[in-house]
Amino acid sequence: MKQRDFEQRYRASWERLEKWLKTGADGDTTLDLPVAYRSVCQQLAVAKERQYTNQLIERLNQLVMAAHHRLYRQQTLRRNTWLRYLLSGFPQAVRAQIRTVWLAAALFVLPALVLGIGSYHNDALVYAVLDPIQVRQMEAMYDPGNRVLGRERGSDSDLMMFGFYIKNNIGIAFRTFAGGLLLGLGSIFFLVYNGIFLGAICGHITRIGFVSTFYPFVIGHGAFELTAIVLAGAAGLMLGQALVDPGRHRRLVALRLAGTEAMKIMYGTFLMLVIAAFIEAFWSSSTEIAISVKLAVGALLWLLVFAYFTLAGREGTQRGA
Repeated sequence: MKQRDFEQRYRASWERLEKWLKTGADGDTTLDLPVAYRSVCQQLAVAKERQYTNQLIERLNQLVMAAHHRLYRQQTLRRNTWLRYLLSGFPQAVRAQIRTVWLAAALFVLPALVLGIGSYHNDALVYAVLDPIQVRQMEAMYDPGNRVLGRERGSDSDLMMFGFYIKNNIGIAFRTFAGGLLLGLGSIFFLVYNGIFLGAICGHITRIGFVSTFYPFVIGHGAFELTAIVLAGAAGLMLGQALVDPGRHRRLVALRLAGTEAMKIMYGTFLMLVIAAFIEAFWSSSTEIAISVKLAVGALLWLLVFAYFTLAGREGTQRGA
């Protein structure tokens, strides 16, 4: 291919990229920078191989360097964006929906308290939630006579259990969140159901006297797991609110707007569930750590979680105001 034909074929794309690099996404929102960068790199290689004029090669070389610089800067900004999200964006998103978060917490905690107290005083109540086989399995897991916390596993299975806990925890959170699409009723159901389930287990295990094994096991990862379930429920309730009361928007528009805000919570929620799964697999189930240490660390983790959502990102919010 002659240089003239080569230039005619690709001139429009070069000019488009040059214009984009000057104006950014505001000038052309459809340009895919990674694809354009790879293309101009290939075209530069072809121009060098065919020994086109130095003027053309210099133009393409400058275009490649400018595109590389912009692409690298975008990737750096993207990483910094995630860091800002974790340090401030996530807790700010939670505080922005604090009323919904408190509602989700009430839907989860109150049924847990009712069933916990009820199961503690009435041994038969737990069987309204769990079948006899499940009850026996729970009792076996936390029997002090086993000299283990949770379930007895070799160290080789900890990694496998880590994956299992991630799948299980994220499954619960996703169902709780997605249930909001049923006018919020699904999220309400899963919050209440999980609260009932947890309360029944706590009350029964406490009643039979297995507190020295059960609470040291759950207190550590519970700070992240239980908080994440509440946050997933709150995000689901946001979707339900948009469908029930879309305000001035059409329902689909209101749902899309609510979904955008809800995902600001869900991204962090999924990360919390991964942390919870790690703690549960490698810390909570360990038999080499003293119970007092687990209780102290668990209490500290709860304080850190509350402090994070209460304090993190407030300085940035004040500056923004």
